[in-house]
Amino acid sequence: MQLDLAADVVTLTEQLVNIESVSHHEQVLADAVEAALRELPHLSVVRRGHTVVARTDLGRGERVVIAGHLDTVPVNDNLPARRDDSAGILHGLGTCDMKGGDAVILKLAADLPEPSRDLTFVLYEAEEVESTFNGLRKLTESDPDLLQADFAILMEPSNAGVEAGCQGTLRAEVRTSGERAHSARSWQGVNAIHAAAEVLNRLAGYEPRRPELDGLTYHEGLNAVGIRGGVAGNVVPDECVVEVNFRFAPDRSTAEAEAFVRDFFDGFDVTITDLAPGAMPGLDRPAAKAFVESVGGEVNPKFGWTDVAQFTQLGIPAVNYGPGDPLFAHKQDEHVPVEHLTRCEQTLKEWLA
Repeated sequence: MQLDLAADVVTLTEQLVNIESVSHHEQVLADAVEAALRELPHLSVVRRGHTVVARTDLGRGERVVIAGHLDTVPVNDNLPARRDDSAGILHGLGTCDMKGGDAVILKLAADLPEPSRDLTFVLYEAEEVESTFNGLRKLTESDPDLLQADFAILMEPSNAGVEAGCQGTLRAEVRTSGERAHSARSWQGVNAIHAAAEVLNRLAGYEPRRPELDGLTYHEGLNAVGIRGGVAGNVVPDECVVEVNFRFAPDRSTAEAEAFVRDFFDGFDVTITDLAPGAMPGLDRPAAKAFVESVGGEVNPKFGWTDVAQFTQLGIPAVNYGPGDPLFAHKQDEHVPVEHLTRCEQTLKEWLA
């Protein structure tokens, strides 16, 4: 299959959507992307697995990475792409998350042979599945030199506005123990579910921290997201597990986040099951300042985790900026406004021209 980088950004988005690329099945799309980029003489192209990296090397004073993932969630009766010209919308799997952003990346790669800043374009595999498969994470380990830059833009859907940095995320199991007994003689045992009341009471009394970073106010959150326990209808349970999710501001390290959670649940058995760092906004960097000014100066904090955190681990400030409303990501009626596609393309071209 071929991609036409001379087509307009909406048509190119449609072409990308119609090459199915559910996670772990990105090869056909990665082949098409690689072939299209290798036709551009101003770019050097490297491929790792189903991740494609294309770079300019013009000796500019700054380098910017612009990245997007190629994979989608499974098909849900939402292929092929379908245009609704009356509503100004393109429907289809991946239109929002995030082949619209990928189309903008490819248009920039094709149409800006001499940008004002050196550019690195990254189109990577396996973002929608476990992080062990994530193509961007693999690059940070195998080829960190390919990602070195002064600033990075991840084209995740953000309603065509800037969302800076991202929160970190921690998942933990808080476990209480007891002793089994027949429920008719409950005083002979210790009820672990009853003991979990203190865990829930602490969570109910939690006061979220709201740090201000680069002029943006982040809002932390610590919540129970699941609970399990019980043996049978006539048995006092000897174990109860409260599953907890902590979304922490990017000024906390993963070690600090873990220490906070362990201290918060002092006296209980705490097991960390997942932990990913946040990403600082880095809006004080020259490239970031220039970018924010070019898109109108308004910036929101990112309440959630995205792959901008991969760049933070390399010391690169990053923002989310892409077409589409993230509320429609992964939905059967996933779609992207045509105006978002054209606005993101034009804004980035003006900034980089």
